[in-house]
Amino acid sequence: MLGFTLASSFAFAGGDAVAGQGKTAMCAGCHGADGNSAVANFPKLAGQGEKYLTKQLQDIKSGSRSVVEMTGMLNTFSDQDLADMSAYFASKTIQMSGAKEENLERGERLFRGGNMETGVPACTGCHSPAGQGNAPAGYPALGGQFAQYTAKQLRAFRTGAHDAENPAARNNDGDARVMRGVAAQMSDVEIDAVANYIAGLK
Repeated sequence: MLGFTLASSFAFAGGDAVAGQGKTAMCAGCHGADGNSAVANFPKLAGQGEKYLTKQLQDIKSGSRSVVEMTGMLNTFSDQDLADMSAYFASKTIQMSGAKEENLERGERLFRGGNMETGVPACTGCHSPAGQGNAPAGYPALGGQFAQYTAKQLRAFRTGAHDAENPAARNNDGDARVMRGVAAQMSDVEIDAVANYIAGLK
């Protein structure tokens, strides 16, 4: 469900994880040396699909995805560098965040069955029943991610659906606007519940 976004079509050249390790040194302060951030403001990158990560880095570099903390940080990196960095993080194992008991059942219902009344589809269709995503398709893995980060991204997609020019909007889910379409129909309670459930998925 979440998107950190669906992949739109772009030329994908596989990365070299060994080469990528050295290129990710500057990432460690926020995302951890192995891609396991210790702070919920910054996403865990470990175990994320290489294709998805590469697209996000390209989008951040080009400005089509706004991440204020990363402004200018990728300017000197080539597309191959970004692919190498993505391959490195993809080769690592995510450390689970864990879910809280509060609203856990509601989160599971949304993740597995969506909300038919409001037109919110199940997250499992793109992100798999275990939250592992679909790496070849570029759909991100969600399981184990910080609940706060997942909720923030869902709200950003929701803002993008209703107010595309808002600085808080996230719009890099392609022309199909899949994540914006999903998040547009979600309440804050639903967002927090499904984000919490996702944090505990293994």
